[in-house]
Amino acid sequence: MKISTKGRYALRLMLDLAINNTGEPIRIKDIAARQEISDKYLEQIISTLNKAGYVKSIRGPQGGYRLTKDPAQYTVGMILRLTEGSLAPVACLEDEVNACERQDTCATLKLWQMLNTAISDVVDRVTLADLVEWQNEKMSNYVI
Repeated sequence: MKISTKGRYALRLMLDLAINNTGEPIRIKDIAARQEISDKYLEQIISTLNKAGYVKSIRGPQGGYRLTKDPAQYTVGMILRLTEGSLAPVACLEDEVNACERQDTCATLKLWQMLNTAISDVVDRVTLADLVEWQNEKMSNYVI
């Protein structure tokens, strides 16, 4: 499994919104500058996040975006599944019911299930608040 730029940038965008939350809306242009990501690409990603209710759009000259919930209420898994779709390592585990005709005789299925569980355990346990904390630790150790 490889996380695409869309998934990675969605996490960075959400992290930026959480770190820079002053109560005022944050403009995509400002996030794009801080994250060194194209604002056009971030607009596509924020649209997905907005439709899912993860962020709120505020219109007008002082408009922008803000999180709809506390950072502790978002897991990395929620954000990645929204932008990436399934995080399953193989296609036969993408659906709720495994429809693979080889599942009864497939020796590797158990391996893929274990890997899928391990991935889910990590991304569903780590929250946006954890990422904020980790970012703050990184910045406090960073010497200019």
